[in-house]
Amino acid sequence: MARLCSEAPPTVSHMQLSRGNPAPYAPCHQHTRTQFVCLQCVCVRVCGRDCRPSRCVTFSTDGTLFGWCNGQNVSIVNPSDGAVVSTFDLPKTALLEFSPLNNILVTWQLYTKTQDSPQGEANLQLWELRSGRLIKALYQKKVESWCPSWSEDEKICVRIVNNELHFYEDNDFDSIANKLHMQKVSDFALSPGGQPSKVAVYVPGSKGAPSFVRLYQYPAFGGPTAALANKSFFKADRVMMQWNKKASAVLVTASTEVDKTGASYYGEQTLHYLGVNGETALVQLSKNGPIYDVAWSPSSTEFCVVYGFMPAKATVFNLKCDPVYDFGTGPRNAAYYSPQGHILILAGFGNLRGQMEVWDVKNYKQVSKSQAPDATHFSWCPDGEHIVTATCSPRLRVSNGYKIWHYTGSVLQKWDVAAGSELWEVRWQSLPDGSFPKRPIKYQAAPSQLGSTQAPPTQAYRPPALRHLPATPSSKLHEDEPPQDLRPGASGEKSLSKSALKNQRKREAKKAAKQEAKPEPEPPTDPAAVSNSQSEASIGDPEVEKKIKNLKKKLKAIEELKEQQASGKVLQKNQVEKIQKEEQLLKELQELQIGQ
Repeated sequence: MARLCSEAPPTVSHMQLSRGNPAPYAPCHQHTRTQFVCLQCVCVRVCGRDCRPSRCVTFSTDGTLFGWCNGQNVSIVNPSDGAVVSTFDLPKTALLEFSPLNNILVTWQLYTKTQDSPQGEANLQLWELRSGRLIKALYQKKVESWCPSWSEDEKICVRIVNNELHFYEDNDFDSIANKLHMQKVSDFALSPGGQPSKVAVYVPGSKGAPSFVRLYQYPAFGGPTAALANKSFFKADRVMMQWNKKASAVLVTASTEVDKTGASYYGEQTLHYLGVNGETALVQLSKNGPIYDVAWSPSSTEFCVVYGFMPAKATVFNLKCDPVYDFGTGPRNAAYYSPQGHILILAGFGNLRGQMEVWDVKNYKQVSKSQAPDATHFSWCPDGEHIVTATCSPRLRVSNGYKIWHYTGSVLQKWDVAAGSELWEVRWQSLPDGSFPKRPIKYQAAPSQLGSTQAPPTQAYRPPALRHLPATPSSKLHEDEPPQDLRPGASGEKSLSKSALKNQRKREAKKAAKQEAKPEPEPPTDPAAVSNSQSEASIGDPEVEKKIKNLKKKLKAIEELKEQQASGKVLQKNQVEKIQKEEQLLKELQELQIGQ
């Protein structure tokens, strides 16, 4: 059964999953068209309707294959014409995945034991798609890291087994080509792309020893100098390792379950950088609090971090871990780069109100600000022009539905689940990299019959007993910080280069320090007064003059610290405390000068 718009050529397919009645027909935007698949009734073009409840669905990497399990079998079809590619008798399948070149289908089901099979059955199965032949059956008890990882050319495949990484070559799973054995290795990440393949491995610390992450290039695993890079750190119950697209560096987010200081409910997080050239660093964040999200730019030259107690900060860093642009603070906990890397969306989902800030990455200019309340899912369309937000079960079982947006804030399509139904998953059809070029960014909202959903201005909370009274200025619980080019005194700085901006700030700071350290003398009108003041200065208390000199020296040092902070450098705790004492020192200096 086809539910596709024929008014536009096929460009992008969007998969929508629900439990209940099939989705009604919805008109498509001029640049997208949608194809629906429901958990209650799987509808794909030409091949008909599958009315049995579905457990899981997936697209292949290039989008040419689509598979699902309906509780009786696993079906693989070609989404362009609905032709059946393969069918497997696997009623208990809970997860599906395709290998990068679509040679192998991986299926996983829950590991169980029976009286007939006390050791359980092999629950991870690798199938040859063309022939339907079972290549290998393996044991995989945990759902974490259930799927083997392939290189882009399928020359290398790796999975973790009992403190070892097992490497297979050319999809030959009858023999292990290589092993990487490390005591208590608990996680790994294979680099994207083709050869040479690299792998990042994580070993948690124990008995006072630190945790560490190491990078290796396959198959050079032996010897003390085999590692490309090594980074050790404490306070890490688990890590998340993210390679950039060019496989030149890894970002490691280390987390603890409990913050022993009691400052955070979310535990403690730190961010570490490892390059294949051996460079490592701790990414210095300018605000205390959790690290909510870390996202690599598709260009692989920079990354964005969302961090700090709410309202959270967002900062873009380069490969030297130096801040490139500070977006200030806001209600956000996620960052999403467009597939082409020219747009960045900072969003606040989950327990936040769903605000989405759209930024032009090249010019660091905000394009739009919209709101998608109760959204539990967000994803970019491969064309880099559209996004989808959805409210899905079981995260939220009410108001299920999805919206397709243009990045300028216009809602192009909206669908709400009928009463008694639930939406479980929303997916864009995958497409190969480079399928869509980078298009110029538009700042005017795209035309739409549904309009846009602009984020309402936030107002400070006022107790009901005070709402009838006129508003009075009060201290804020959190200090809102605008983006760096919109802060006081930042006008004109954006057009300067980074080095010129840094030199300009140094000059201004030095000039301000000199003016503050050198009090302006009043022009004397009486010669006698001049001689009297000179005589008084000459007979002043030496101890007072020494104190004044020391205070001026401290104030000058504070100005230099403020200059470094203005240029984007992250200061140490004791340096921040020095800056906070500036007002007290100025007061002491004034009292000494008056008393003298």
